[in-house]
Amino acid sequence: MFDQAMDRIAGRFSRVEPRTTARAYLLGLLSQVERKNCWQLAEQAGLARPGPMQRMLRYARWEADAVRDDICAYAVEHLGTDGGVLIVDETGFVKKGRASAGVQRQYTGTAGRVESSQVGVFLAYATSRGRALVDRRLYLPEQSWCADPERREAAGVPDEVRFATKPRLAWEMIAAALGARVEARWVTGDEAYGQDPQLRAALEARRTGYVMAVACSTRVWTNQGRTPVRADTVAGRLPATAWHRQSAGIGAKGPRYYDWAWIHMGSDSQRHLLIRRNRTTGELAFYLCWSPTAVPLAELVRVAGVRWSVEECFQAAKGQVGLDHYQVRNWTSWHRHITLALLALAFLAAVAASAAPDRPTHLYHPARSSEPDSLDRPRDPPPAYRCLRPAAPDSCQASALV
Repeated sequence: MFDQAMDRIAGRFSRVEPRTTARAYLLGLLSQVERKNCWQLAEQAGLARPGPMQRMLRYARWEADAVRDDICAYAVEHLGTDGGVLIVDETGFVKKGRASAGVQRQYTGTAGRVESSQVGVFLAYATSRGRALVDRRLYLPEQSWCADPERREAAGVPDEVRFATKPRLAWEMIAAALGARVEARWVTGDEAYGQDPQLRAALEARRTGYVMAVACSTRVWTNQGRTPVRADTVAGRLPATAWHRQSAGIGAKGPRYYDWAWIHMGSDSQRHLLIRRNRTTGELAFYLCWSPTAVPLAELVRVAGVRWSVEECFQAAKGQVGLDHYQVRNWTSWHRHITLALLALAFLAAVAASAAPDRPTHLYHPARSSEPDSLDRPRDPPPAYRCLRPAAPDSCQASALV
């Protein structure tokens, strides 16, 4: 299977030397080497110095974006099935100094604080057969980088690269995946992407459904689109009969059950506010949902639960194939290392999928009703629930792919 994966990208290298080095680099990423930088990967390959690895990342002639396209096709070939979901999210790479492309002091969830770091926006593809990262974009801050030509030139940032918000980068990746006919009817993401109306509008124009997390302060339109109300206010008006217990997916300890409610928004019968309630703490999470055709509550719950697959991808990519182990500063080198790490991760996912029996897509607890709730009729006063930023389910810890 490794030879087949290499054969898929072999034509992207015009010379045998970088192709051979890329093979050794990938084998190193898949090895048990503790730190997967050029020095240790060179040692793993039996080289005296890391020069060939560094040249392959910086100067050799090959297109990382073309290999990225091959990775996407490879993931669909091995993981593709009905119910595929595209997931957008970002992860940080803590880096010191000012020379690395895109680095600045910014908040990163990797460190849990404001830190000198790079931020990459990624696209994951998840199905019942597995999940893999299939695209990447390095976020280039507007003031500290895009408006500084000297700094751009020193880091090798191409002239055509302009500032783009993270949701814009996410849309570019989603559009490319859909254009390549990736089998995915849904897109999901966290609040950073769900709060962007342009991203949601672009998905609707493309007739692609979405379940996007939003803040509790988000205003939604009720009463046939005539009344704007905060999402947490909507949750507070719901009666006990509006909540349905369903599983958000299989975790390390079995099905992850939450209470869910869904409410029609506006005059569009396919537009909903989805609310998740923790059965123990009462904490709430909110999602804006749209689909081109009518879907049951269980399908929206499934997509919302799939979103955590991207966190598993990040943990596996950093822990198993050295996604964040690089010691490069150049724009081209960053994209090449990340692309090869994505290929290594996709290969592991393909191996796992080929060895595993077919599994059911999801387990659900039957809902009491298949129809969304309405806020147009009077309600009994409900109990109060805390409105907090949703936290990752404790059973969604990343597991090894092989």
